[in-house]
Amino acid sequence: MKKIGILIVALTAICGTLSAQGAKSLVINEVLVNNKTNFQDDYGQHHAWIEIFNPTFATVDIRNCYLTNDKRVLDKSLSAPERAALMYPIPKGDVLTRIPPRQHILFWADAAPKRGNFHLNFELDSVGPNWVALYDGNAIDLIDSISIPALKADCSYALKMDGRKGGTEVWNIVGENNTFVTPSTNNVTLDTNTKIDGFKQKDPHGIGMAIMAMAVVFFGLILLFLSFKLIGNIGKNIVKRNAMRHHGIADKKEAKEKNIGGESGEVFAAIAMALHEYQENVHDIEETILTINKVKRNYSPWSSKIYTLRQLPK
Repeated sequence: MKKIGILIVALTAICGTLSAQGAKSLVINEVLVNNKTNFQDDYGQHHAWIEIFNPTFATVDIRNCYLTNDKRVLDKSLSAPERAALMYPIPKGDVLTRIPPRQHILFWADAAPKRGNFHLNFELDSVGPNWVALYDGNAIDLIDSISIPALKADCSYALKMDGRKGGTEVWNIVGENNTFVTPSTNNVTLDTNTKIDGFKQKDPHGIGMAIMAMAVVFFGLILLFLSFKLIGNIGKNIVKRNAMRHHGIADKKEAKEKNIGGESGEVFAAIAMALHEYQENVHDIEETILTINKVKRNYSPWSSKIYTLRQLPK
């Protein structure tokens, strides 16, 4: 039992380390500070929101991390508890804090943490610039931070490409000039495909596409035919080889049982001659030996009537 307890503690520590390493890859992806008519929270109200993006291909749990807009946490002379007191700790025990691969999570900056785990204990300045930071669970390691300029109402400050960190050149203001904010979704939605568009221009009637499709189908059928034929021939050769091997083994076994092939050639010649003489009904005439053939008729010719009749002279 003691060993099992030690193993459980070790696995828990390993899982915690992996979770922390995954959390360090999280990115502040988009921030909206002045929400007038934009996205509503679960209470139907408009508040500022902060979007976090998981750029990895594994699920990352953001629990036990910290969010803040207070720059006093940058003071390195502060201890971890003093720095943690200036930030919002993301609670544990909520399955919604697990961010799937390449997905987003949204936090509401409404200074109302009692409304739920995703409602922060601070608000953002709706008029001036802001600063937002994401800290690791030790309240010391900075995961990501962003300085947000003053924005118009219903405009957000977002990364041009989801999860791509960098300077101000990778950020842009969204919500004006026919652009739209994208809470809990990709900042860039690809609704066109340049390759497909180019193919449509080169083949507007789809003739080339039809020919290519038919060629692919026929090529696939030919490959299947050749494959099946090759496999069939291989199977036939294997069966034939096995049959010849079995027949050879059976012949050797039968010959061994009957002891065929152990006699000399003179023995076979004598047997052949005896069979030939028996079938031809031929007998040799030797001295003092008279060969008598049995007559086909059982009666005596001397008792026949034709021999008792008088024969007239010619």
